[in-house]
Amino acid sequence: MVAFKAGNQKRVRDPHAAALAAGGFNEGQPGFRDSYGPHFHVGYLRDPQGNKIATLIL
Repeated sequence: MVAFKAGNQKRVRDPHAAALAAGGFNEGQPGFRDSYGPHFHVGYLRDPQGNKIATLIL
């Protein structure tokens, strides 16, 4: 899995939506993951080749 650090929630949502529009597959809608901490905001997807990608705010 590759992860990209984002500066804000929009920078998590926009790449996730663009990747889905380009043929990627949703692996987890952008949002907070309380189990990882109160500020952990992430979106997960798989590209058409099957690679898992995360965009997140720590």
